[in-house]
Order: sequence, then structure tokens, then C-alpha cells
Amino acid sequence: MAAAVATPLKFTFSSSHGSTRGLQWRNNQRSIKRPYRGVITAKIDHKPPPYSLEALEPHMSRETFEYHWGKHHRAYVDNLNKQIVGTELDTMPLEEIILATYNKGDLLPPFNNAAQVWNHEFFWESMKPGGGGQPAEEVLELIKRDFGSFEAFVAEFKAAAATQFGSGWAWLVYKANRLDVGNAVNPVPSEEDKKLVVVKSPNAINPLVYDYSPLLTIDVWEHAYYLDFQNRRPDYISTFMEKLVSWDAVSLRLEAAKARAAEREREEERARNGYEGDDSQTEPHSEDSEAD
Repeated sequence: MAAAVATPLKFTFSSSHGSTRGLQWRNNQRSIKRPYRGVITAKIDHKPPPYSLEALEPHMSRETFEYHWGKHHRAYVDNLNKQIVGTELDTMPLEEIILATYNKGDLLPPFNNAAQVWNHEFFWESMKPGGGGQPAEEVLELIKRDFGSFEAFVAEFKAAAATQFGSGWAWLVYKANRLDVGNAVNPVPSEEDKKLVVVKSPNAINPLVYDYSPLLTIDVWEHAYYLDFQNRRPDYISTFMEKLVSWDAVSLRLEAAKARAAEREREEERARNGYEGDDSQTEPHSEDSEAD
């Protein structure tokens, strides 16, 4: 569904990724395009966590879930469905809605609700009862390669979460050299670019808009932890890393991210070969024409 040992990247939150697909919002209103007769429009669901609301106690209370999932997450879902009903957005998957409404950093009205729905679903699945500890060997080896040690990764992830000013998120993501965002580093392609990096993002922004593959996240909006930890964000972050992280989910997401990156490379290679093949066919023909 992440980063290197380096200093966390800085972003200006604009991207070349994500077409607006012709969306034209004016004065926070949209010229509604009704779906064709017979098209079944999508409805964004309020998905439950993959465990019971009390399953993470005592580290995350049922009361926190009743407010965080039951009220905040639900509000994002309800508001998004109201915003997209009757538009072409309600036939799109959630990730496509996010990319379309990100609008190269000039956010369209549905973006915040769409991204927050996705972020929360991803966050619930980033935890499990009896979580924490260290990841399986493949993830652990990549972490050691890209951060120097597991302890160094944990320190960097905690620092990103603790220093995200105001509301936001910290992420572990898989970077396959697809970044093209503002003043962020965008190096020449190389094998070393397939690496893990830690990033943080404000408000609803998530790494999908950077063309990163998220592997793990922690929600550092105050409503995520205030009932259990009051204003002690560092304690909440430590508890998350030591007791709640689902490394099983991270492993599955890394496998999927690598598969997507490999498929994209194959598609690009096929496109390059096809273009070169056309050149080789047309060039001799043009020489023959000149000889005639």
C-alpha cells in the first residue's frame, strides 16, 4: 500500500501527479455531471477496524475508538459522500478521488474528507492486538540498510511524528524514484532509489500524492490520543511503536509496493522498446523514398 536514512524530505505540497479529470469547482460549488442511466454509483463506506473496538486495550481504549472511529472517521465518510454525490467522482475508487482532487496542490473541496477516510482506514490496519516488536526479516533488512539500524529507524519515525506541527501524520513509505514534488529531492534513477523513507504530512495530506507507496502510519491529530494520553504525544507515539504496530501489514504492503514498481518498470520498458521499434521500421523506408 517507505524511507531512507536521510534527513526527512521537505515538500511544498504540489505535484504533477493526479489529473483533475476536468473537475471545475467555482465558489466551492461544482457543475454537477449526472451519471448515465444504468451506472451504479459508488458509495464510500465507513469501514470498521480489523478488530473489535476494545481489542487494543489498554494501549488504545474503546472510548478513543468510539470517538475517533465512531465520530471523526464517520464524519469524513458522511461529508465526502455528500460532496461527491451526483458527480463523476462517485464512480471513482477512493484513491482516484484523492489524486483527482489533490489538483497539483491546489486542493479541491472533497480532498480533505477523501484523504482522511483513506488515512484512517490505513491507520486502523497499521495496528493489531499484540503488536510492536520488530518486523519480519525482509522488512528488517531493508530498514537496517536504509536507516543503519532498527533503532535508528524508530528514532527517526518518532521524531517525525513528534515534530509534525499541529495536526497530521508520520509515514514509513517505499520510494521507487517517482517523486516530483516542489523542491523535494528527485535523483537520477538508480537501484538505490528503491528504498524506505520516513516522511510527515500536515492535515489530510498523504504520500499517495507524492507517488510514494505507504507502508505504515501514525495519526498525530490530537483526537487520536487525547482521551488516553492527554497532551503527551511522545508517550502515545512510543506506545504505538512498542505495543501496536502491525509489522505483518507492513510486510504485505511492501510486497505489493515492490510488485507495483516492477510492473511499472516493465510497462515503461515495453513503451521504450515499442518506440524504438517504430523508428527502426520507418527510418529505412524514408531512405528508400529519398533514393527513389
